[in-house]
Amino acid sequence: MEKPKVLFLCTGNTARSQMAEAFLKKYAGDRFEVLSAGYEPQEINPLTRQVMAEKGFDLSGHYSKGPGEFLGKVNIRYLIIVCAVAEEKCPRTFTDVLFRFFWPFEDPAATAGTEEEKLAAFRRVRDQIDEKIQAWLKENP
Repeated sequence: MEKPKVLFLCTGNTARSQMAEAFLKKYAGDRFEVLSAGYEPQEINPLTRQVMAEKGFDLSGHYSKGPGEFLGKVNIRYLIIVCAVAEEKCPRTFTDVLFRFFWPFEDPAATAGTEEEKLAAFRRVRDQIDEKIQAWLKENP
């Protein structure tokens, strides 16, 4: 039987959606096929890779993808939008999406300041995403 697909959607697929994909794969990759995409795909932010590596995740095989790789081509059971910009751009309904969620997280890449302040923002968002994924899994056993 095919695993239900979860698609995390963001603006660039450079930070938040990549983090969410990695956490859900770790915690429930046996239950779900986990995907991520961004409306304007760009290279994954090096700070994303760094803060995820701090938690034992190797994102070297990850790359940014657009939603066109998935939407309209595969059945998505859960569409989880992790930023306000993607929420605004995303059509309200898709024929191939069963459940749609909006989990807005701040954009850590928008943080100004020193390298340490930027890292702190990425760590904070990483940890918020981790907590949200774990809570969602408890609600959806």
